[in-house]
Amino acid sequence: MFRLTEYMHQLVDPTPVRTRRGSGPVKPVVIWNLTRQCNLKCRHCYTVSADVKFPGELSHDQAMTTLEDLGDFKVPALILSGGEPLDRDDWHTIATRARKLVRMLALSTNGTKIHGENADKIADIGFNYVGISLDGIGETNDWFRGVDGAFGDALRGVRECKKRGIKVGLRFCLTEGTKHCLPDLLKLCDDEGVDKFYLSHLVYAGRGDKNRGEDAEHQMTRWGQDLLLERAWEAASGGKPLDIVTGNNDADAGYFLQWAAERFDADKVAHVRDHLSAWGGNSSGLGVANIDNLGRIHPDTYWSDYTVGNVKQTPFSELWTGDDPMLAMLRTRPRPLKGRCGVCKLQDVCGGNTRIRALQVTGDPWAEDPACYLGDDEIGVEGSERLIVTPFRGKSHDPAHKFF
Repeated sequence: MFRLTEYMHQLVDPTPVRTRRGSGPVKPVVIWNLTRQCNLKCRHCYTVSADVKFPGELSHDQAMTTLEDLGDFKVPALILSGGEPLDRDDWHTIATRARKLVRMLALSTNGTKIHGENADKIADIGFNYVGISLDGIGETNDWFRGVDGAFGDALRGVRECKKRGIKVGLRFCLTEGTKHCLPDLLKLCDDEGVDKFYLSHLVYAGRGDKNRGEDAEHQMTRWGQDLLLERAWEAASGGKPLDIVTGNNDADAGYFLQWAAERFDADKVAHVRDHLSAWGGNSSGLGVANIDNLGRIHPDTYWSDYTVGNVKQTPFSELWTGDDPMLAMLRTRPRPLKGRCGVCKLQDVCGGNTRIRALQVTGDPWAEDPACYLGDDEIGVEGSERLIVTPFRGKSHDPAHKFF
């Protein structure tokens, strides 16, 4: 996740670069898919969820045992997700216990069920943050999310959260079919007093892989980033507050550096780059982890075809600190990148971007990320030949492919 507003503030009010303290493995932010059940049918759904009960999901006791392990392991943050997490019958019990075990607790939801008793429960638990997905305004959102009326129900959820003093954010996936809604969504944030706006780039996983042909073209991605940069600068320089973050395309950090270099002196830009380098870009398998609805552990939410282990048999803390070869490779700096990514001068701030896209398109997780929208001159490469993303035409890679 690229915290645009945070780094924008470094241009206005610089702070010392944070360095990692202590020894041992990095404790990751854990995204936990409590269930695969969901009342919507989103075109980019990486879990291919549906409004049915799925067999094999963690029992209540298994979930509570996993929670205790995450607490003892001292993960810095836990995000309860789905499917739709509020569709799990014991979500309230899980969240209530989680609140006592982790420093930062968030809820990732489609927002349509946040009203009445559910809204009161969310407020009583004390979530640090509730992220609600909106992929457009009105009919655009309903088309993208597959259910008529989803926009109105989600907006009601935003308002119910704000009414109860809960920090709330909007999450938006930028695609060719939704791009026109970005300006209006930013306005909606201001009109509704939304605290955070998260722009997600499309990842080729689940239904997102089947719909990869709808991914925003590079020039449109740059247009979207220009809007976010303008709005983030307005907030950082004393205007209307809004915390803006982006995800799933760490080239955003390089684009921000270029924007800063055109407007600020070299010392300020170098300071920001030091912060970005300390962050390191993509953190799949290092600073972020995923537990899916069946208890399987993945390097992040989009790596569903690669499983480190299962919490039903082995505690998360043991698996995360074990000797899994893919985790070891993802944690390597620099990573063994190829193509444009392998010779890019921004590796230290990007980390090679989203490896799962490279895997889905080429079968090789170390190939270049085809969604990088920076030009050769911007990344210090001469005469490269880009990967071309084609529409999905069946299974995009052999699951038996050897990565090592």
